[in-house]
Amino acid sequence: MNFKLAPLTLALFIVLSASLAYRQFNIKQTPQDIEFRTISGESISLNQLKGQYVLVTFWSTDCPSCIEEIPHLTDLHNKYHSNKLKIIAVTMDYTPPNQVLEMVKAKNIHYAVALDPDSKIAMNFGDIRLTPTTFLLNPKGEIESHIIGLFDLAEMEKRLNR
Repeated sequence: MNFKLAPLTLALFIVLSASLAYRQFNIKQTPQDIEFRTISGESISLNQLKGQYVLVTFWSTDCPSCIEEIPHLTDLHNKYHSNKLKIIAVTMDYTPPNQVLEMVKAKNIHYAVALDPDSKIAMNFGDIRLTPTTFLLNPKGEIESHIIGLFDLAEMEKRLNR
């Protein structure tokens, strides 16, 4: 091992650990109110959803993990949509709308799907670039969970059942 790199490696490890700890234990953040325009023409704002959980997931039709996550989102929607949870799947700006419409039809998606052609929604949530990226907002509108990559369905259900 190169001993000149050891201090740099240790410093990098400490910074990454501190960053992860901060994410885990930091004060809950609240995204600014923003309007989602769904592919069905519905207009939804975050403020109107206060009082219930909101799951916002960023995805693309060319993302295998995003496609794999659709059945989990469908399960959550079917179990909790009555008044406890609103799911909004936001497509990335590079995703062609015609592909989104085809995917929604092919996968029989019944939760809200919004386009984000100018990336305003992605910017509001911290300039999202990786998919899938999922946020769970609590009934106060605070970010309770931020997950990059596939989320764990059982863990998400535990959070919703608390």
